[in-house]
Amino acid sequence: MAGSDAKLLRRMDREGDMLDNLPRGTICIEDIEMGMTRYLRKQVTDEDIEMFAQVSTDRNPVHLDDEYARDTIFEGRIAHGMLTAGLISAVIGEQLPGHGTVYMGQSLKFLAPVRPGDTVYAEVKVIDIDFAKRRVKLDCHCAVDGKKVLVGEAMVLAPSRKFD
Repeated sequence: MAGSDAKLLRRMDREGDMLDNLPRGTICIEDIEMGMTRYLRKQVTDEDIEMFAQVSTDRNPVHLDDEYARDTIFEGRIAHGMLTAGLISAVIGEQLPGHGTVYMGQSLKFLAPVRPGDTVYAEVKVIDIDFAKRRVKLDCHCAVDGKKVLVGEAMVLAPSRKFD
């Protein structure tokens, strides 16, 4: 990583913004390899949760009301599961394969809650490639403090230099 890139990542880390391991852009199907991995880290804020509630219209009080959430099985507010899953989408749409990728499907299993202030690590890894159909299967997971909170697989249509 170039010195200026490392400096930017350290600054972003201090500010609590997204951190990813490689620049955003596109990896065409012709360049994708088995085992390729990309990730990002993002601290989930109260503002993120409120904006997601606004956009999705999911105003479940377990996400927004401290008093209500204390009396649930979670014993406090949690982020929307799909907000966490959206970080997987960000890795796929921005890094692997990146810009021009078309989502075909996604399976998800939620293992633990994400709370306001948690830093989520979202990772995707290439586990199967069909070059003829431009399809890439990705193993996906999110973790907080090393503990997986979400697991799943995605199938995507990767961009190709032949068509772009």
